[in-house]
This record gives sequence, structure tokens and C-alpha cells, in this order.
Amino acid sequence: MDNKSVVGSQAQVSESDFLSKVYLWMSAGLGLSTASSFWILTQPALLKALFTNNLILIGLVVVELGLVIWLSAAIAKLSTAMASTLFLVYSFLNGLTLSSIFIVYTGGSIATTFGITAGTFFFFALYGATTKKDLTGVGNLALMGLIGIILASLVNIFLKSPALMWVTTFIGIAVFLGLIAYDTQKLKNIYATGFASHEMENKIAIIGALTLYLDFINLFILLLRIFGKRRD
Repeated sequence: MDNKSVVGSQAQVSESDFLSKVYLWMSAGLGLSTASSFWILTQPALLKALFTNNLILIGLVVVELGLVIWLSAAIAKLSTAMASTLFLVYSFLNGLTLSSIFIVYTGGSIATTFGITAGTFFFFALYGATTKKDLTGVGNLALMGLIGIILASLVNIFLKSPALMWVTTFIGIAVFLGLIAYDTQKLKNIYATGFASHEMENKIAIIGALTLYLDFINLFILLLRIFGKRRD
């Protein structure tokens, strides 16, 4: 094996290690969210307060949104310890709000939908990691679609239209499939440009994990509308 082959092999392994780090952080976030969801289900008083007091629920959502904005905007200035703490705190809090799905849907349908989401996520992440096609256009289109979905969902709070809900559901699924592939490719491109330090590599892995975590969770919620079986 010549020197060029050795260098290429080392670069490929390093890229694989970087992406593995991203997925490990993402898995940790999903695991913590699952644990916090199950935990609050064992706390009837807290569960009742969370979903009967609008101020508490809205406050929790605002805090979650603030954590995402803070982590995304200040990642370069944060230490790795602080970035990882913010990500884990967000994952825990998001698990609390997601616990409502266990009240609405049966456990079996939630597990089935989670499996479908995981398989679909894997396929599109793999595509994003291996394709030679530039997915920037797909990402931009998906982001515009996401804005449209958010606006339509806000309007539907007042219209309460089942038809509009289903339209946004199927468009939303397409949007997040595109984002999964695009965000994965973007992480590869960021890796290719290099990192200023090992700490920056770790912080980019955390912010990358947050991005893919959000893609996964949103896809899961949308698929749950289709495959979820409501409790009687």
C-alpha cells in the first residue's frame, strides 16, 4: 500500500469516528428523552401540573426553544462541557413534553413508529453520507418547506382543519427526510474543511447531534400521526 492510500484510509477512519461521535451524542439525547418521558409518567402530580397548567407547559417550551437558540448561536464560545450540558438538559426537558404521546397513543404503536422512524432515518442519513450529489438545493427547499409548515400549523390552530393537518403532515415528512440527508452531508462537508482544535471538533459533534436529534424527533411525531393508534 502506498502512502497516498494510507493517508486516505486514515482520513476515512477519522471521518467515520467523527460521524460516530455525532450519532452517539444523538442516541444519548434520544435515550435521555425517553427516560425523562417514562419518569414523569410515574409522577402523577407533576404530569397533571404539566398538562393542565398552560403557563407551565408554555414556559417549558420557551425554555427548550431558548436552549436550542443558545446552543446553536454560541457554540463557538461555549466550552465542550457547557455545550454537552445544554444538549442533555434540552433532551431531558423535551422528553417531559413528549410524554404526552404515551397518554394519547398506545405503547405498541409508539414502539412500532419509533422503529419505522429509526429505519427511515438510517436510510436517508446513509444516503446523505454517501451520495456524491450536492444536497444544498434539497436543504434550502426543505428549509423553505419547514417555514411553510410552521405557518400553516399556526393558522390551523384557529381553523382546526383535518385536511390541512394531513397536508402539513405529509409535506412535513418529505421536508424532514430531505433535512436528514442534507444535515448529514453538511456534517461531512464541515469535517472536510477541518477543525481548529479537538475541542471544536467535539462541539461541532454536539451541535450536529442536536440537529439530527431534532430531525429524528419531528419525523417521529409526524409518522406517529399516521401509524399511531389512539387509546380508547
